[in-house]
Amino acid sequence: MSELTTHPGGCHCGAVRFEVDLPPTFEVEDCNCSICAMSGNIHVIVPASRFRLLQGAETLTEYTFNTGGAKHRFCKICGIKSFYVPRSNQDGYAVTWRCLDDWQALDVTINKFDGQNWEANAGALAHKSKA
Repeated sequence: MSELTTHPGGCHCGAVRFEVDLPPTFEVEDCNCSICAMSGNIHVIVPASRFRLLQGAETLTEYTFNTGGAKHRFCKICGIKSFYVPRSNQDGYAVTWRCLDDWQALDVTINKFDGQNWEANAGALAHKSKA
């Protein structure tokens, strides 16, 4: 694997801060499931070992729906979901790409993911949270 670099990020108001280790180039998922489409969420899935919540655990609230497998975590103050535990990768995190402080400078490939047909397509993401 390529050398990893630590990237800080957080929510809009700054109450939630985290860091994530990413390679120089990586893929982000542009999912069309109901919640991602409505919130415009484009995210990178990483193993849990590459994600660290630095502050704001007490300001997070959690939303689940359908099977309850995904743990959508939002800042109670500003409402931003800067990361969550995806149903497809419960051993990792999906970090909202645009919540990274340096998101515009990062070399990413945007993958369209058909989350509207989640059951048929989720297996394609399973490898992304493996170390």
